[in-house]
Amino acid sequence: MTDSSHTPTWTSPFPTNEIMTFTIAGESTSEFVNQFALRLRDIIVTKGHTFAANAVDASGEVNLNDPLRLVLNMCNVEKPRPVNRKGQGTFVASIFEGAGNEASVMHAAYPLLVRSISNLIIYNTIRDGVRESHFITPEQGHYVVKHTGNLATDYENMYKRVTPLALSHLVINNDYIKNLPQALWDGEQPMRDICDAGKRLDTMGLLPSPTRLEDYLTESDMKMVRRMYGIGGLSYGNLSARATHNPEYFWMSASGVDKSKLETVGRDVLLVTGYVPERLEITLSVPPNIEPRRVSVDAIEHWMIYREHPTVGAIVHVHAWWSDPIPSTQVNYPCGTYEIAAEVAELVRQAPDPSRAVIGLKNHGLTITGQIPMN
Repeated sequence: MTDSSHTPTWTSPFPTNEIMTFTIAGESTSEFVNQFALRLRDIIVTKGHTFAANAVDASGEVNLNDPLRLVLNMCNVEKPRPVNRKGQGTFVASIFEGAGNEASVMHAAYPLLVRSISNLIIYNTIRDGVRESHFITPEQGHYVVKHTGNLATDYENMYKRVTPLALSHLVINNDYIKNLPQALWDGEQPMRDICDAGKRLDTMGLLPSPTRLEDYLTESDMKMVRRMYGIGGLSYGNLSARATHNPEYFWMSASGVDKSKLETVGRDVLLVTGYVPERLEITLSVPPNIEPRRVSVDAIEHWMIYREHPTVGAIVHVHAWWSDPIPSTQVNYPCGTYEIAAEVAELVRQAPDPSRAVIGLKNHGLTITGQIPMN
C-alpha cells in the first residue's frame, strides 16, 4: 500500500482548458426559460466552447456523431422531456420555470429531475419578489443563485455553476470478474460489519428511502437509465471497509440498494479489487453464481482514499451535515466523477489524521473515514 507521506496530490489525467461541444434542446412555453437558455449559450460560447445547433432532433434523440458534452434541455413543468443521449459523457441540465413562492422547492422540483432523466435541473422561480435559480442534483444537492438584475453577472454565475459539472468525468463502469474464492461467497468480517453499519445508520435516520424510478419513468425511459447508468433506483449514502484477506481490496455497498438490508455478496455488497484509468472502470471480484449489481458510484473516491492511506479501515458517506465547521469541497461535482473523488481525497490528505477525517461534500453530505480495528 501507498505511504501517504510520499504520495503526490491526485493529478487529473484529463486535459486542462478542455473545449466542449454543447447544444440546446427541447421546447418550453416559458419565455424566461427560452431566454435563460440563450443567454447561457452565449456566455458559454464566449468562453471558447463550441455550440452545435440542431444536435438533438424533435424526438429528443442526439443526432451528433461527435462527443456532445452538455445539453441545455428546455422543459415544461407539465411534461418534462428526456434527452436520449448516446453515452454517459453527455451531461444534461434541464431548465424549468416553476410556480412562485413554493412551500418546498425541492418537493416540487426533484420529481422533474427524475422524469427528465437529467444530471442537473435549474428550477427557476420567484420567491418574495426575487428571481431565483435553484440548482438540484440527483444526490439531492440543492443550492440557490439569486438574480441581481445584472445579466452579465447573473449568467457568469450560471456558467460557473454548470460548466465544471458538464466537464467532469464519470467513473461508474464496472468490470465484473467472476473469480471470487468460494471461501468469500458469504463475505468476511469487514463485509458483515458493513451490513451491521447499514442497519445502525437506518435506525439513526441517516438513510433516506430509495427513490423508485418506475414511479416516475416510462418503460422505455427506464431502459435508457439502465443502459446509461446501470441502476434501477436512486439510493443515498454508501459504506465500505478494507478487506481482511487482501488489504489492497475493499468491500462496498452496491448502487441503488437499501443500505439497511445488505445481505448478499455480489448483489448488495461487492469486493472492489482495482481501478483501470484508461477505461474509467472499477474492477470487481464476484461469485460466479450471482448476477451482480453495480457497486456504488462513489467507488472511485473510496479507492483513492484506501490506496493512499493504509490506516483507513472504513469509509461512510451519508447525506447529513456536521454542526461544527469542517473542510468541504468547493464544487458540487456529480457523484461518481473523478473530480469529486480527487477533491475529497485531497481534503482527507490534509486532515490531521486521515484515518479519522470528516469531509463535507458541497451541498451534498459527508464522507467520514475510520481506523482499522485493533485486534
